[in-house]
Amino acid sequence: MAKKHQQKPANLLAQNKKARHDYNIGDTYEAGLALTGTEIKSVRDGKMNLKDGFARIRNGEAWLENVHISPYKEGNVFNVDPLRNRKLLLHKQEIRKLDEATAGKGLTIVPLRVYLKHGYAKVLLGIAAGKHNYDKRETLKRRDQDREIARAIKERY
Repeated sequence: MAKKHQQKPANLLAQNKKARHDYNIGDTYEAGLALTGTEIKSVRDGKMNLKDGFARIRNGEAWLENVHISPYKEGNVFNVDPLRNRKLLLHKQEIRKLDEATAGKGLTIVPLRVYLKHGYAKVLLGIAAGKHNYDKRETLKRRDQDREIARAIKERY
């Protein structure tokens, strides 16, 4: 069920901008997030950081780890640990595919963006392979060349 999600959701809450710079992203999957009441309020306020986050498959369940959700300012005693592991809601087949894809191949699962869909927080996960420094430089050079070409075309017409 690997889907290519190219459109940018209008209700984007958090985005991992460094992911496409640091990794080559393969298939993407959409997963639900199991959050507490105060966590979803913080997420809706945009108080979420995906930068160092990753997903891991353990005991047939998918977990989102190292993602920081700031405590809700009105949450008092109901706030939880900002870096706690959060369960990802996926179908068994999707979990199996993710587990097979990342088993011993040097691949990992990274969160790309978090958005609202029908009132629920969803995370877009990508199967990622790390880039070397020369790959990163090549990507930057290609992007700059594309910008120059677009600028030249725009000036000409």
